[in-house]
Amino acid sequence: MLRHRLIYTLMLLALIAPPVHAGIVSTTLPYTAGDQNMVGYLTYDDRLTGPRPGVLVFHEWWGLNSFARHQADALAAKGYVVLAADMYGNGISTHDPAEAGSLAGAVKNKALFRSRAEGALEALMRQRGVDPSRIAAVGYCFGGTTVLELAYSGAPVRGVVSVHGGLTAPQPEDLSNIQSAVLVLHGAADPFTKPEEIQAFQQGMEAAGADWQMVIFGGAQHGFSNPEASRLGMEGVAYDARTAERAWQAMGDFLARVLGSPRQ
Repeated sequence: MLRHRLIYTLMLLALIAPPVHAGIVSTTLPYTAGDQNMVGYLTYDDRLTGPRPGVLVFHEWWGLNSFARHQADALAAKGYVVLAADMYGNGISTHDPAEAGSLAGAVKNKALFRSRAEGALEALMRQRGVDPSRIAAVGYCFGGTTVLELAYSGAPVRGVVSVHGGLTAPQPEDLSNIQSAVLVLHGAADPFTKPEEIQAFQQGMEAAGADWQMVIFGGAQHGFSNPEASRLGMEGVAYDARTAERAWQAMGDFLARVLGSPRQ
């Protein structure tokens, strides 16, 4: 009898006790983009309640790896619900530059590029605790190109941040679509972006009447925010701690402006 009472008491306490919050919670998130199965990485602060802004993180050409997940966790620590998206399918990532180039190249059809990005956006908007009217997107390298294409598509995101990303310009048919604020964080010593590409991007932003900024960091090379970049041994690719810190601050200020505070 005593044992039964103890079990009953424990069950009752479990029903009435407040939930235990664990802080930053991370999990894989399967979703679809078109007919492709994707595996993203969802992370958020379990201690926060109520609808709050969401942020998409789009990976470099290496795929959804530890760097993309780390950046997502850091944004979750600020209070955002964050989905590190999968652009290749089935959560694929690689350390091989040739394979990375092949994977990225297979997605660079504009329609497929945008479809994959929009699939991630829809997945994030469906998540519990996300205010679907307050979404932004951040992308690194290949992911930087992705967020620009997301903005050019007219997707309902308040802002996009391209960090040492491939700098595409909007096409004439895109100009009336752009509703998102745009921030580009670029290294002056990045050899993968040509001066004419910078000029075309800026002219496109002006033609669209977009809310845009471009911050150019002197001496910074491609991949300046990734601590692993210098270990690749690739010419023109290097980590720069000072620039990474400044870029993170600029991105944080931008997200706070376009999304408002995630901590109500």
